[in-house]
Amino acid sequence: MSEDKSRPPQDRPWESGWAPDTTRAPGTRRLWLAGALALATITACVTAITVLNSEAEEAESRAAEPTTLSSSAPGGLISFATPSATGTPEPGVDRPHPSPTPTPSASTATPSPKPEKKAPKPPKASPTPSKHPKPPASTGISIRSVNFPDRYWRVSDGYVRLDQIGSGQREDATFKRVAGLSDSSCYSFTTADGRYLRHRSFVLVANSDDGSSLFRQDATFCPRVWSRSGTLTLESVNYPGRFLRHRNFQLRLDPFENSRQYYSDASFQIVSGLG
Repeated sequence: MSEDKSRPPQDRPWESGWAPDTTRAPGTRRLWLAGALALATITACVTAITVLNSEAEEAESRAAEPTTLSSSAPGGLISFATPSATGTPEPGVDRPHPSPTPTPSASTATPSPKPEKKAPKPPKASPTPSKHPKPPASTGISIRSVNFPDRYWRVSDGYVRLDQIGSGQREDATFKRVAGLSDSSCYSFTTADGRYLRHRSFVLVANSDDGSSLFRQDATFCPRVWSRSGTLTLESVNYPGRFLRHRNFQLRLDPFENSRQYYSDASFQIVSGLG
């Protein structure tokens, strides 16, 4: 059977009365519908993208705008208006001209630091103390008799006596106790004018230091504490066994005697200086 006989003629109408359009290629309507749908879809997408971009740009422009004077953003200047009588603040009432809106650069600008004053120079350090510092000079002392507690050693006319001290005699009865000139473990005594107490012919006198070895020995006395509380006696360095004692209120260097009178006359107390 031939191909022409198997197909019905194209110019004859169908049973429904509709005859196919033979002037265009089959499927053209579908292509137009698909193209229109695609174009509508693209148009909707472009419109949505445009709307979203415009909204994003508007949000960015709002965020980029500087804060107003009523804003409390950190780093900006804050201005508070004086409240009105009704409790509602009226802008611009408390000043003739409103202050300009600060720019973002003004709110974030860091003030330049003021030049600092030069720090004061530290005080000069004190000199390093020596390894063996000298002992400080002792304060003034006075020497009181034990058996005559109202009498003290006093220099009078170059001699040392045991006297009652008046108002104008305090300086003569005040001495300085220093390390012994002949033995540093013992004592030497100086007067206010720099003389030393020394024994000469076994009598206690005040003389200037002549630098001799004999003078250093005569002016050195070693303390010996006896049984009586708070008292001592002074023994000569160059005449061991001889102690300072008063006799007839004159200070002398006498040999030791085991007697109550000797103990009393040779016992003294070192007290604060009268002068």
